[in-house]
Amino acid sequence: MSMKTTVTLTSILTLSTFLAATAAPDLSKLPPASSKTGLTYAKDIKPIFEKSCFKCHGAEKQKAKLRLDSIEAVLKGSENGEVVAKGDSKKSSMVVAVARLDDDSAMPPEGKGEPLTKDQVGLIRAWIDQGAK
Repeated sequence: MSMKTTVTLTSILTLSTFLAATAAPDLSKLPPASSKTGLTYAKDIKPIFEKSCFKCHGAEKQKAKLRLDSIEAVLKGSENGEVVAKGDSKKSSMVVAVARLDDDSAMPPEGKGEPLTKDQVGLIRAWIDQGAK
């Protein structure tokens, strides 16, 4: 095998490894959206965020410039843009984060709090799918 072939194979393997590591999260692993209807931020979602998210994304601290203590703030998003895609929870980065499908964006981060339950993620999904009201 020539040196050029070895370098090319090494480059291909490196690129393949990088692409596999940066691949989109497997959305088939998302917990299903709740069947509960009429969900609202104030009644159903804020209590989840208050318990698990406000410490880092509330009035006193806003990591990544994301605030979750009001519906207006949630819909505004973070320094990285929108976190809720109204009507489509699978396209909402918040859902991927709280479902912990991607180690780099998992919320809460390892050691920073209890992960949300599948039921809680399902409620957030249903709320977003219903228009994030």
